[in-house]
Amino acid sequence: MRIIRVLTTTFAVWLSLVALLVLPHSSQAQSAQLGRHALVLTAEGPLTPAMVNYIQRGVDTAAAQGSEIIVLQLNTPGGAIDLMEKIVNAILESRVPVIVYVAPRGAVAGSAGTLITLAGHANAMAPQTTIGAASPVGGEGQDIGETMEAKVKNVLKAQARTLAADRGPDAVALAEATIEEAKAVTAEEAKAVGLIDIIAGDVSDLLDQLDGRTVKVQERDVLLRTGDLAVLPLEMSFVETLLNLLTNPNIIFLLLFIGVQAILAELSTPGIGLPGLVGVICLALAFYGLGVLPVNWFGMIFIALAVILFLVDLQTGVGLLSVGAVISLVIGVLILFNSPGSLPYFQVSVPFVITMSIAIGSAFLALVFLVLRARRRPVAVDSVTALVGQAAEVRQALNPRGTVQLAGETWSAESDSGPIAAGRRVRVVGVDGLTLKVRPEEEQKS
Repeated sequence: MRIIRVLTTTFAVWLSLVALLVLPHSSQAQSAQLGRHALVLTAEGPLTPAMVNYIQRGVDTAAAQGSEIIVLQLNTPGGAIDLMEKIVNAILESRVPVIVYVAPRGAVAGSAGTLITLAGHANAMAPQTTIGAASPVGGEGQDIGETMEAKVKNVLKAQARTLAADRGPDAVALAEATIEEAKAVTAEEAKAVGLIDIIAGDVSDLLDQLDGRTVKVQERDVLLRTGDLAVLPLEMSFVETLLNLLTNPNIIFLLLFIGVQAILAELSTPGIGLPGLVGVICLALAFYGLGVLPVNWFGMIFIALAVILFLVDLQTGVGLLSVGAVISLVIGVLILFNSPGSLPYFQVSVPFVITMSIAIGSAFLALVFLVLRARRRPVAVDSVTALVGQAAEVRQALNPRGTVQLAGETWSAESDSGPIAAGRRVRVVGVDGLTLKVRPEEEQKS
């Protein structure tokens, strides 16, 4: 028990140090020695709070370090409107020119990514990329109702007109069409109407083409001198990377899987130990991700039912309950993430869910088998007799029956001297089958 507590404390301290100290300060220190440079941010995947924080931090870092420009390399299918607005505001309020670059090849500036691209002081796309399909949908991909849709579309179209106002009527018309008609276009088509400024194969090509251009930053004209700039990537911090990973539904399911397993392991051997701590941490991280993603919380009912069935099967040894728990777990996770209308990039992998659910079910069936075999094993008389006189700690209050912890094991126990509260020290004075007869230590001494 002492070793477990030491490991628990060590793990908690290590996790705290990682969260506080493992941050990307090295790139900031290095940038001061690089002279003139372009700060390159990479935003990939659906919009998340962590991505917003990363971009805002990048804008602040560029201003503090005197970066010539910021290149925001973007590849996103979109995300929540409120997150998009925060990124757009961060770009518009930046004192350093922000160039939004949809890349690499095959990337997309979809939905909210369209307005983020238009918000750049200049923008560019790599060949074989697309932009558009910015029609608003509900949090789970469903239609949002005719009245609400009209309101949201009008607001987004007004925003698009404002951002594309200096690009000409054709660009404005295309920007509105991406919202009204969910239209999407290629880089070449966007360039032809002036929706974007440049088609560039990579960041170096982009910097060469930007050289000598004039952009407007907070109502002032800025001449870009980018031909000889050094390129300085700014990576996500450890915490930003972790929080961004937690918006991956497969990662969330894995954390739920590990967390439940660890908690059940802790419940099978009561006490504060490493499994319980790991389980609590995993579940806390999983529920953070569930709070960010658009999920159908009805699925949690089936997941909770699966946990209950696993626990009951562990106590009763029926075996078939674990099969029912696996089925309930699969149904719960699919309802949680893959309800009809949910957006593809917020859905969990069905084969992954089925495989992991079968794995946890098999593990519990094996555990149930071991429990049943242990219950049927005859108890050695000598070992039982040796328990008399041993000290134990009450886990579940004896009134008169409960449980005690003895030599790292949980035993059924019965008090022969009245109720005994949890946490009290007792002595074994007899054994009746698999039930220990105990009394408080102070009475034993008297």
